[in-house]
Amino acid sequence: MRLFALPVTLIVVAALVYLLVLLLRGSRERGGRATQATPRWEVDTVMEDGWTLIVVRKVAEGSRGPVELTKQTVRAIPDDDPNWDERYRQAMVEARSRVSTLQLESG
Repeated sequence: MRLFALPVTLIVVAALVYLLVLLLRGSRERGGRATQATPRWEVDTVMEDGWTLIVVRKVAEGSRGPVELTKQTVRAIPDDDPNWDERYRQAMVEARSRVSTLQLESG
């Protein structure tokens, strides 16, 4: 009987240590989520396939950095457009206005 007492004791101790680690890890994750900021809207510029996209996106801080929740394209401007600068400035004004509106609606 003594032969089985030591292995059983070691298994019970290992199980208790494992449960303790799980509990501590879970409380840290829950505590981290509580201190994270609420999602925010921001303006972004994406350049792909000869187009410049002005977008607004909703971003939240995740455990490994920012996570994009949703994205809306405000305007797409071809890179070879002769009025690119002017169109870009207008799109940025429109995007900032949209961000302000979305922040008010979600707040």
